[in-house]
Amino acid sequence: FVVEVIRRRDGAKGFEVLPRRWVVERTFGWMTRWRRLLRDYERRIDVSQAMIFVAMGANLTRRNAHP
Repeated sequence: FVVEVIRRRDGAKGFEVLPRRWVVERTFGWMTRWRRLLRDYERRIDVSQAMIFVAMGANLTRRNAHP
């Protein structure tokens, strides 16, 4: 993985759209539609990871079924 830190411009005032950040925020928004992912209900990390895979798999299936 390559991590790239995007910094704001020095003269920027107020809100400014940063490149590619919206992709992460959009994905988190999709995951919050699943009730079990809103709170940390799971005690085991592998179950939590499985729920994330199920949520993103359902999202992918829905998007492919209705282009």
